[in-house]
Amino acid sequence: MDAADIIELDVTGAAHGGVFVGRHGADAGSGADAGGAADAERGADAGSGTAAGGAARGGRVVFVPDAIPGERVRVRLTDTSKRSFWRGEVLDVLTRSPHRRPHVWAAADVGSPPERRPGGADFGHIDLAHQRALKARIVGEALQRFAGIDVDVTVEPVAGESADGTGWRTRVSLHVDDDGRIGPYAARSHRVVEVDELPLATAAIERAALRDRHVRPGRLDLVQPADGRVRVIPRAETPGGPRRGGRRPAPVDPAAREVVTEVVGDREFRVDAGGFWQVHRAAPSTLTDAVTAAAGDVDPDAWHLDLYGGVGLLAAALAARGGASTRVTTVESDPRATEHAGENLAEWIGARAETGRVDRWLAQLDAAATATQRARLARGVVVLDPPRAGAGGDVVRRLAALAPARVVYVACDPVALARDVQIFAAHGYGLASVRGLDLFPHSHHVEAVAVLTRQL
Repeated sequence: MDAADIIELDVTGAAHGGVFVGRHGADAGSGADAGGAADAERGADAGSGTAAGGAARGGRVVFVPDAIPGERVRVRLTDTSKRSFWRGEVLDVLTRSPHRRPHVWAAADVGSPPERRPGGADFGHIDLAHQRALKARIVGEALQRFAGIDVDVTVEPVAGESADGTGWRTRVSLHVDDDGRIGPYAARSHRVVEVDELPLATAAIERAALRDRHVRPGRLDLVQPADGRVRVIPRAETPGGPRRGGRRPAPVDPAAREVVTEVVGDREFRVDAGGFWQVHRAAPSTLTDAVTAAAGDVDPDAWHLDLYGGVGLLAAALAARGGASTRVTTVESDPRATEHAGENLAEWIGARAETGRVDRWLAQLDAAATATQRARLARGVVVLDPPRAGAGGDVVRRLAALAPARVVYVACDPVALARDVQIFAAHGYGLASVRGLDLFPHSHHVEAVAVLTRQL
């Protein structure tokens, strides 16, 4: 078949990346799709494990958005170039799941033309409880497939969540095209869609975003820190790139360097308005509580690490657990964030904030650590909060060589987590627990806090 052909598809599973899985052809209802599809969005043939075998067994695997397992849908194929799977877009739902609800973002509903559906709320058509069940299944299947670990996972709602799971984003990025249109990108594209609501955003962010603006092509970031006032940060683009032409980022707008204050419990954190901070209004306190619980007893005389530490949010959780003299070092590659981390951790006399790439910093530490330092590290807790791609083999191996007693891994990608857990296992660390947190309702994203302990 070719792109643009229309088929009917029975949806049998949910894959990592916000897509759902069906099979087209003989025996299309056969079993486990989601495991083979777990990292389908990572690039061509990324889901070729079980998916490719399934194509031979029971029809062609087809990935589609905007569906729910158990539904029969009418699909227009968009990509049939891969040997192991196809992609398509849902045009109509023929048999509806009992978990389907009117989309929280009307523009993204399946009744809208696919090219006009904004991205960012790819689970918004599913009731919240079932969203969490699907996310839990995806995390569990990733750990089973990539790390060989069978574990029951639950995904917990965030305390204080609104009844419909909307209104939580305190940071939103919109895009401005060459014709001056402002809005999110259409799902899985770089085409700007103008919208008249942003239901996942706070009310103040939504109001600010929908005002008429005349800005240059690029990106428009809207940030609402603890003081409630929305900052609008243009990130314009200039024609011509250093190598291939096209567009490149303009110099950083001064608005991005404004230092704002975020509040978590009774503690304040300084952060650049354009710097990294969790987008869910309750995520910082939720993660602080989760890391505090996962860390267990924190020996103040041991040496604790917070890797990819940003402005020190999770280092503060460790330090508060251990007390005023807790020895903790946070490592972050962004020097502005490190500067703020030093200020944010000033109340702990044993806290340090260092700028560096985590892999290089760990290599230098491994080469230079004294016997006393290694002994303190061996009694310590490491918080590992890597970007979406995960920590990777080099970081995991270097960290394992330092032999900390416990690693608390904060993951925003279940496949990256599972792959790193597998590497940890090869270096003597077992998965003690994993806890899912729904910090991104109505999207496919899920946060997981995993505890790895050294097996003596």
